[in-house]
Amino acid sequence: MRILMLSWEFPPRVVGGLAQHVYDLSAALAALGEEVHVLTCSAPGSPLYELVNGVHVHRFHTYSVSSPHFVTWVAQFNIAMLEKAISLLNELERVHIIHAHDWLVAYAARALKHALRLPLVATIHATEYGRNNGLHNDTQRHISDIEWWLTYEAWKIICCSHYMKNEVRHVFSLPEDKIEVIYNGVNPTRFAVHTVRVSREHFAAPSEQIVFYVGRLVREKGVQLLLEAAPQILARHPQAKFVIAGKGPFAEELQRLAAALGIAPKVYFTGYVDDETRNNLYSWADVAVFPSLYEPFGIVALEAMAARVPVVVADTGGLSEIVEHGVDGLKFYPGNSRSLADMVVWLLKDRQLAHSLRQRAYKKVQEKFSWRDIALETRKLYRQVWEEYRRTPWSCGLPARPGGGIWGRFSKMLVKGGVQ
Repeated sequence: MRILMLSWEFPPRVVGGLAQHVYDLSAALAALGEEVHVLTCSAPGSPLYELVNGVHVHRFHTYSVSSPHFVTWVAQFNIAMLEKAISLLNELERVHIIHAHDWLVAYAARALKHALRLPLVATIHATEYGRNNGLHNDTQRHISDIEWWLTYEAWKIICCSHYMKNEVRHVFSLPEDKIEVIYNGVNPTRFAVHTVRVSREHFAAPSEQIVFYVGRLVREKGVQLLLEAAPQILARHPQAKFVIAGKGPFAEELQRLAAALGIAPKVYFTGYVDDETRNNLYSWADVAVFPSLYEPFGIVALEAMAARVPVVVADTGGLSEIVEHGVDGLKFYPGNSRSLADMVVWLLKDRQLAHSLRQRAYKKVQEKFSWRDIALETRKLYRQVWEEYRRTPWSCGLPARPGGGIWGRFSKMLVKGGVQ
């Protein structure tokens, strides 16, 4: 099959976990023999076209026109993506599936679906409703409307956890048989330590045990809860040192909170770290903590498990489905700093428990979260959608080479006011 994936981020352009998801999934599909084309935003120093792990990556420049806010930029980004898609599809033979990742590519995905009369699959990685615990202003409602629109237009919706499936059904009133749950995966080889650029002493004293967090610094990731638990942890285990890796709009507020709690000397905010430094920190960490208030899946917890670090996670969202309490990690009550402190102290003091948890977690990663298995499930869904599509009147009369008729199709859309 020939699959066209649309994503606003792809390495080396990394904003969140979506970039790595698209990178790993596309590579795993290519390894199965599928032809995958990823259409994505340009990144400094990266070519506009390259073959990455068998995946055809097509990048394009966004407009240099100023935009008053992010939502306006997203609309401009989609038009630029559509321009690139037109030239690309004029070169390709038939595309079988368009796969859109999240609302940021919804406009382009919908236009290509109707212009080419092709089935659209969409992965919903998170919702605006879930990120903000409701919709509180016009911008949030606008984004949520676009998310609903994408789920309405898609033939099938992929969610990365049963938690997300229930959220998408509730928020967008979708029928259950339109949604498929396909978990995220992880490649353990990505977390092997190859070089050591900085020493452990740069982050913590030799006698200190590292409590590690890595991820975006935004309110829903719950880092403030870890800081609130820190005084309770230090009271019972003074050797703890908290290393917070990542960047985000919440960084300064978190630093102020650490100072207000009187724990600033025991907290190291590293800012952005590259993969090698992250891997080193994982190898030095005694426990990795992910205290999210909202977590559709929790790929960072899975990565920590692949790096063989014992994990403490909030019993919420996709994290609840990844970690089995007392078997391959520990869970605490969401939003409860005392519960979090209890679990961290337990792991720091009971090294035998920590060892058994990380060993079972690593085995679980290998057995249940292989990208090959995930790619097989995704390909099965693609083929199901394609076979259903072929039996519909909508597929009749398609040219073998859509490029030959794409300009005509867009012209008809303009004349008729859109293809219904």
